[in-house]
Amino acid sequence: MEEPATREFETLLSDGASDDDIPLTLPTEGSHCGSIRKGCDPFAQTQRSKLQHRRARINQQINKEMRMRAGAENLFRATTNNKVKETVALELSFVNSNLQLLKEELEELNSNMEVYQTDSEAVNVPMIPLGLKETKEVDFTVSIQDFICEHYGEDSSLYDKELKELMELRQAMRTPSRNQAGLELLMEYYNQLYYLDQRFFPPHRNLGVHFHWYDSLTGVPSCQRALAFEKGSVLFNIGALYTQIGARQDRSATAGIDRAIDAFQRAAGAFNYLKDNFSNAPSLDMSGPSLCMLVPLMVAQVQECVFERVTLTTQDAHFTCQLRLAQEAARVSDVYLLVQQTMTQPLMKDYVPFSWASMVQVKSEHFRALSHYYTAVALCDHMSSAEEEEAEKAFLQFYVSTPAGPSLSQVLQDAEKRRKLGKAHLRRAVIRHEEAMRVHGLCKILRKMDILQDVLSLTHKRSLDKYSELDREDDFDETAEAPEIQSQTHQKPDITAPNFATVQVTDIFQRLGPLSLFCARARWGPVRVICLQRGEGGLGLTLRGDSPVLVAGVVPGGCAAEAGLREGDYIVAVDGQDCKWAKHGDVVHMLKSCSDRGVELSVVTLHSHDTQQVERRAIMLSHCSDKENTRQRLLGGAKGQSSASLLNWNRKKKREGGGAAKRLGSTFSLSFGSIRDTEAMY
Repeated sequence: MEEPATREFETLLSDGASDDDIPLTLPTEGSHCGSIRKGCDPFAQTQRSKLQHRRARINQQINKEMRMRAGAENLFRATTNNKVKETVALELSFVNSNLQLLKEELEELNSNMEVYQTDSEAVNVPMIPLGLKETKEVDFTVSIQDFICEHYGEDSSLYDKELKELMELRQAMRTPSRNQAGLELLMEYYNQLYYLDQRFFPPHRNLGVHFHWYDSLTGVPSCQRALAFEKGSVLFNIGALYTQIGARQDRSATAGIDRAIDAFQRAAGAFNYLKDNFSNAPSLDMSGPSLCMLVPLMVAQVQECVFERVTLTTQDAHFTCQLRLAQEAARVSDVYLLVQQTMTQPLMKDYVPFSWASMVQVKSEHFRALSHYYTAVALCDHMSSAEEEEAEKAFLQFYVSTPAGPSLSQVLQDAEKRRKLGKAHLRRAVIRHEEAMRVHGLCKILRKMDILQDVLSLTHKRSLDKYSELDREDDFDETAEAPEIQSQTHQKPDITAPNFATVQVTDIFQRLGPLSLFCARARWGPVRVICLQRGEGGLGLTLRGDSPVLVAGVVPGGCAAEAGLREGDYIVAVDGQDCKWAKHGDVVHMLKSCSDRGVELSVVTLHSHDTQQVERRAIMLSHCSDKENTRQRLLGGAKGQSSASLLNWNRKKKREGGGAAKRLGSTFSLSFGSIRDTEAMY
């Protein structure tokens, strides 16, 4: 598929964010091991895997039909033969019909909420989960091998193990399990993309790797070369997986409700982070309007869970407790009404599945009916003379506006007036229940959900029975209109931003060297081999820092100068032994231990493309003598920061200011003032 004509998917910067904010594990030499997290068996015949297989098959068919349509449209525009035009037009009509059928089939699959629901026998209103975005296989091998040879000047075959591990990690990421292990797998790959971006994606050129992802709801394929598209799609799947975990919780107990609340809040945080930090999404599911719909949808489902927990924990039948239930239900209705409004926006109206829009409308009506029901129960069943003063205080802020007629205090003191007001609320409740059932009946997919039908029928019957109980034969007065209930909640939902530091990863390609210098932004000269032999005055060079050790100075006329060593060179190997991660003292020990035949140094010279970036990163990583302490300091600092500063892998513009870099031979001087092994001559 051709590259979309629109701008590539990219990340947006947060104020104060820096490429130097690395919350991940800073590797030490020889510490890397493969990922222990694996994906699900793609051939396992579970109900969810069957659904994913059908989604993948339909996505491929949609992709095929769209290519056929593109070819037919090109032929239609290019030909001047009327007969050919007629034939192509007929073919286009067939293709468009097939596409419409496939999209309808995919919509039905994506609207299949039952497969993600809990197996509990408890009767709860189903939640709305999202299906994962599907992706094609991506082969990084050739592109990364070429980059290692060209940019780092190393034999790419030495990194076959790392390439295999990266490919296996991405393959596993395509089929995450629906639990915490699946979330950690997605997060691990997401974090690993930070290193991949720094190592192999320079700002001034493209690596040539194409990332193919399918829209979560429509199956329309998108393809881009921007790594940000890959990151954004993985982040979307993290949010989608949280919705599936939240939907499957058994909400008949408070523990399950708390887990569902946490999952939906984290889903909202993932979608909100995606909305705030990415732009130019090529697919509608990751566009701004879609994410502005998904975030309040997740918040609404959190609010629904809060209501369910209040219902479970409210054992007291006091008047004020019933009023609290009524206000909580009204709050749920309000937030679902807000979601319904976002779904009717121009871009979303034809995009959101009809079953989703119907479910949201059903819930808005259903919970509004419950708020009126609980109000009626409070007025008619749980009012005692001892509670009148407390009830009057609670009633002062219960309604949106003061109802006409007798004052609230008079209503509360008169049992007959309370009965009539309660009857008015029940009338509103029955009307809302019937509207919810009508909307439910219009949607074929919702009609198949027996549990939803059971919930609506039970609550409707309960309100009708209560209304019949309050109704009297001598009620000749017309039932008054019940006032609107003021919504209120005792627990506002939180949008929990993703914490990328919870899953620590080690750079797969750490053998290339410390990321502070050996990155895609830096430009290196070719590796030079220097043969040094110790003279009477020593080797004639000054070393500074570690990982890697810098040649800070060369004595004019000394052994090092005569051998071709230059000020600003980095020592990457001593006698063939890799020294990119070596400490200052270790390199000094190897130099002092050289035999009479001398020592062979492999050195490189840095010609940085982004000098300030490389200098800042080198200073940050070298200011602490112990890498593990550096890791702990960074991770500890990240906990108190917003998630926006955790992974800033985007390509920033060069910052202005910050001090000019001081020339040091053919490279730049790096400040190692607080380093343990101070500068010394050898």
